[in-house]
Amino acid sequence: MLKFILRRIVFMIPQLLILSILIFALAKAMPGDALTGRLASNPKMDAHTLMELKHKLGMDDPLPIQYGRWIKGLFHGDLGMSIIHQIPVTQLIAGKLGNTILLGVAVLILSYLIAIPLGVISGRWTDTWADKLIVGYNYVTFATPLFIFALLVLFIFGFVLGWFPTSGSIDIQAQNGTFAYYMSKLNHLVLPAFSGAIVSTTVTIQFLRNEIIDTKLKDFVKTARAKGVSESKVYNHHIFRNSLLPIAAFLGYDIVYVIGGSVFLESIYGYPGIGQLFLTSIMQRDYSVVTALVMISGLATLVGTLLSDIILSAVDPRIRIE
Repeated sequence: MLKFILRRIVFMIPQLLILSILIFALAKAMPGDALTGRLASNPKMDAHTLMELKHKLGMDDPLPIQYGRWIKGLFHGDLGMSIIHQIPVTQLIAGKLGNTILLGVAVLILSYLIAIPLGVISGRWTDTWADKLIVGYNYVTFATPLFIFALLVLFIFGFVLGWFPTSGSIDIQAQNGTFAYYMSKLNHLVLPAFSGAIVSTTVTIQFLRNEIIDTKLKDFVKTARAKGVSESKVYNHHIFRNSLLPIAAFLGYDIVYVIGGSVFLESIYGYPGIGQLFLTSIMQRDYSVVTALVMISGLATLVGTLLSDIILSAVDPRIRIE
């Protein structure tokens, strides 16, 4: 296992290098930049001043020099400077990352709390009224786009009923560290987390249902029943444990969602996370922020793939990764 992890980490280095080249090249190929946008919106800035600013920031250097400077900064934990916000990108992302992780963890926990029981019920009692209701629920959530469902939830529970806040992550009056502060964080988290969790349950429910149905027909299950093992033990120790393997395999990718955040959720609910920051940075052409966020997302994806293999091996001791 240790050799496998070390080998995968070493193999990630050229993958990250190729990814960095692609990200940098695509960012430079996109039209305009943050300074060009300033020229259009600021009548006091002329073309000469713009050229001086670009020269001062090194934006007119040859592309290999700019790439080398960017990579050197990445190795030192320096993601560059945000042209729009005029602060280091690391500081800008750090201020948003906590909210994104909180929302991602809430979505992940809620989706598993909903999906696993529904998948077990649907797979164990196939073709019953409960199974048909769950399959119908699955069809609806699969066919409904996230932004449509999120807008509907926001309209009903935020605007019509007024039960929850419609934007932000905290009340302005709440003082940090108080009970009211944490309750306000929870109150602002409910709607985006619920919306993301409901839509995310579809794949987990379907995978678990299919795995339980297939596992029920396996020879080792028939043997256990023939030996007189109780039905509850057959499901708990044989069927359910083996059916969780695909879910465990996807857990690493679900963890990536915690880091990557959701552009739709954060934008619809005005939730200040890195997903919303990514969208606004693209519109403002703040490419230093965009490249940093895409690079972090790529790294998280590679780490999530490795975690999926490790978790799968830990869940089922019969699987050994060498």
